[in-house]
Amino acid sequence: MKENIIIHTNSELFDIDMIYNYLHNESYWAKNIPRHMVERAIKKSLCFGLFINDKQVAFARVISDYTTFAYLCDVFVLPAFQRSGLGKILMQNIADHKELQGLRRFMLATRDAQKLYEKFGFTPLANPLRLMEKVAIDPYTA
Repeated sequence: MKENIIIHTNSELFDIDMIYNYLHNESYWAKNIPRHMVERAIKKSLCFGLFINDKQVAFARVISDYTTFAYLCDVFVLPAFQRSGLGKILMQNIADHKELQGLRRFMLATRDAQKLYEKFGFTPLANPLRLMEKVAIDPYTA
C-alpha cells in the first residue's frame, strides 16, 4: 500500500463524526448508539485511529486498567477500505502498544472476525462457564 498510513491514539485527531456514523448506522454491536455515549466512550478508553493520507478509515477502542485486564471493542475498518490489510495493521499496533503488555487477560467479542483475532493470539474461551455477563438487549432504543 503506497498511501501514508498513520495510527494515532490522540483522540483530538479523530474524526468523531465518522466514528459515530459507523457505530450508530453500520455496526451490529452499537446500532443506534447516541452520539454523547460514543464521545464519552472515546474519552474514557485507549483508542486507535488509523489514517490514510490524513483521512481516518479505521478505529478500535481498548478498555483497560493497563495492568491486568483489557477489553477490545468497537473495531472497524470502513467498508471501502476493508480486505486491504488495514485491520491487521491496526491490530498489530494494538498488540504492540506499550501500555497493553503483560496483561493477564485480554478479551473481545466478535460475530465474524475470529480469523483476524486468532493471528494475534486470541482464542475461544478455555473455561466459558467461569465467565458471566449482564446484557442489555437493544439499549440504545429503549
